[in-house]
Amino acid sequence: MISISFDLPAIVFAAALVFARMGAILMLLPGFGEPFVPVRIRLSFALAFAFAVGPVIAPSLPPQPETMSGLVGFMLAELVTGLMIGAAARLFLAAASVAGQVIGYQSGMAMAQAFDPAQGQSGALPAAFLNILFITLIFTTNLHHMLLQAAVGSYALMPAGAEPLWGDAAQWAVDLFISAFTIGIQLAAPLILFGLVFYLGLGVLSRMMPQVQIFFVAMPVNILIGFTIFALALGTMAMVWLERFESFAANLM
Repeated sequence: MISISFDLPAIVFAAALVFARMGAILMLLPGFGEPFVPVRIRLSFALAFAFAVGPVIAPSLPPQPETMSGLVGFMLAELVTGLMIGAAARLFLAAASVAGQVIGYQSGMAMAQAFDPAQGQSGALPAAFLNILFITLIFTTNLHHMLLQAAVGSYALMPAGAEPLWGDAAQWAVDLFISAFTIGIQLAAPLILFGLVFYLGLGVLSRMMPQVQIFFVAMPVNILIGFTIFALALGTMAMVWLERFESFAANLM
């Protein structure tokens, strides 16, 4: 392999590393990395961060590599680190999909499909609604400012140019996956409780009146009560998710 020697200014070297990490983060970050946000817009944000944050982290960077292969290695490490951070934040948004799917099954709305812009495909109606709601809340509560600050603060936890700690990263990913699934189930807990009681009662009625298609007859009541409970619990669901997501962002700052 032929190694090409070169010498970049320190500010350009720092900006290249920042662009690699921030570009990867913004490709997946909730609110910024949605399929309906053009890629060029996300990369423009990353480029702006590169020249804004580059001078700040330049003194803490390792020595500049003398070959192109060394620079590529540094940028790949930053790219992987950015993908890990962005995917971790995206997992928290996946809690909305988990909660929405469970709510749909418990309230009889699982077959009602709608296009989910956060997933880029069709999904259960409650899941699509919760995804849109949580993305809206990120911007209305100015949580997107904290997300961007967390992306910048990630350099204190994961220094630029350093190789990712694969063992710790894997454990972090597992913990976040468990947390996201747990949050999704907690958000859907009121509907899960309702579903258990409601279907238990229908099971008893179907035994008492086997000649009546009780599940078919009770479906409109199931949807009506499910909608009512969902509407009453929606504010609490949003507050719980925002609190958990804010805590995640604060840990990276």
